[in-house]
Amino acid sequence: MADPPLAGKTALVTGSSKGIGAATAQALAEAGAHVILTGRDVRSLEKVEDRIHESGGSSSIAPLDLTEKNGVARLSSAIAQRWDRLDILVISAAYLPTLSSVVQIDGAEFAKAMSINVLATHALLAGFDSLLKRAPNARVIGLTSSVGASPRPFWGAYGSSKAAFDNLLESYAGEVERISAIRVAIVDPGATRTQMRAKAYPGEDPKTVKQPSVVADRIVALLTNDFSDFHRERVEE
Repeated sequence: MADPPLAGKTALVTGSSKGIGAATAQALAEAGAHVILTGRDVRSLEKVEDRIHESGGSSSIAPLDLTEKNGVARLSSAIAQRWDRLDILVISAAYLPTLSSVVQIDGAEFAKAMSINVLATHALLAGFDSLLKRAPNARVIGLTSSVGASPRPFWGAYGSSKAAFDNLLESYAGEVERISAIRVAIVDPGATRTQMRAKAYPGEDPKTVKQPSVVADRIVALLTNDFSDFHRERVEE
């Protein structure tokens, strides 16, 4: 019997306590990867881990608050002590500030969005770069939003943070392309049944949009089929 496609690989998924992050963690484990689950909600992480183990998968929990000073650096140090490389980094964690006009953006919420969506992304890339470079075919997948590339009224705070997020990842992709085997992809999940989506569209029937597992399956497919250089796509139904 053939090994699962991601057997022997180690993956780190941020925001893996719920939504797309949790679904991706489960899908990666089902594909054979050992998944490191990160997030602030330990109980939710434990529930995801239980589901992974019940289905025969392998995972570890590493609670992490992305806004905590040096939190990512401590995580990367702890992972480096246990594993000699990181094969997959999925950046799923994100914060959606209250939708408002640009002139009414709440400064504290905007700062939190920039901290989680942008500064933490930089910290993750910087903190795990050496471990990624030790892997034979490392992959970095970032979950974005269409409002980063196409500004929309009342989405200025979140959209600008995602524009910066995209820029960081694409810049990193160009920097590592010729000096390592790391490849970077940005995935726009589109309309998906998550708590963030419900917050943005409170009157929407959640059954009218796809489940997180659809996005997770696409991410796994992307990781099991080679792509060269920088890759970007939107997940449709």
